[in-house]
Amino acid sequence: PELATKRTRAIYQAKGYSDDWIEKRMRSIAIRDELTNEWKKRGVLEQREYAILTAEISKATFGLTPTEYAEFKRLKRENLRDHMSDLELIFSMLGEAATTEIARTRDSQGFPQNKQAARSGGKVAGNARRELEKKSGRKVVTKENYLALTQAEKRVRQIK
Repeated sequence: PELATKRTRAIYQAKGYSDDWIEKRMRSIAIRDELTNEWKKRGVLEQREYAILTAEISKATFGLTPTEYAEFKRLKRENLRDHMSDLELIFSMLGEAATTEIARTRDSQGFPQNKQAARSGGKVAGNARRELEKKSGRKVVTKENYLALTQAEKRVRQIK
């Protein structure tokens, strides 16, 4: 795992991501792994179920499923999380960490109970997101993505 982590970090650095963003992304990967391991222990075994539970968290957190979110950011096959801002990553992590905590404390077993935990965990993050948006006057979910920023940078370099 440590070598894979170093490789992943190096890939993000080569792509031009900031060290600060890379730290958040690496942490988000660890939180996601913890959640999927918890689901495994709790009887969620099929990839399709993982996708449904992930969509539940995302919908409750951001108001969008991962597919809708990727379309909103105009992504084709790219990894959605690799195109999230710092705040988007943070709220994703909160939704997944809250889901893990709720599944453990409720001792959720099987798909239906974990689906409820996923909705509840996503709701925690969604409530926090809406509160931040209200206080800051800015949306957390944006069309901005790393792909667009990279293309804009390339255009600026061509002009120089």
